[in-house]
Amino acid sequence: MPSKHPPIPGTTPFDGDQARKGYALNKMCFSFNDEANRKAFVADEEAYMRKYGLNEQQAAAIRAKNVLQLIAAGGNAYYLAKFAGIFKLDMQDIGAQQTGMSKDEFKAMLVAAGK
Repeated sequence: MPSKHPPIPGTTPFDGDQARKGYALNKMCFSFNDEANRKAFVADEEAYMRKYGLNEQQAAAIRAKNVLQLIAAGGNAYYLAKFAGIFKLDMQDIGAQQTGMSKDEFKAMLVAAGK
């Protein structure tokens, strides 16, 4: 069924198809609510991804720590924040990735926009 809304350039809407596509990825990221799971992931990322049945697109995006790739692979931003936190990535890191800027460039853009 086609979307009722026009596409927004540069975005991947999180709809039912994306939710089904990203189920394993989002389930894994949800598991990071538990500190023991975060430690298990850091200790052996590959084994942890296999435990949740990530497909190659999802696993490659996890290895790259690339939020846009994770979203394209079905990741939900709320669950991906759990993953980003393991690596001490904050919202400015994520915003920089989404805009193709360095973190410093992204911060400068935010400051300029606030003037």
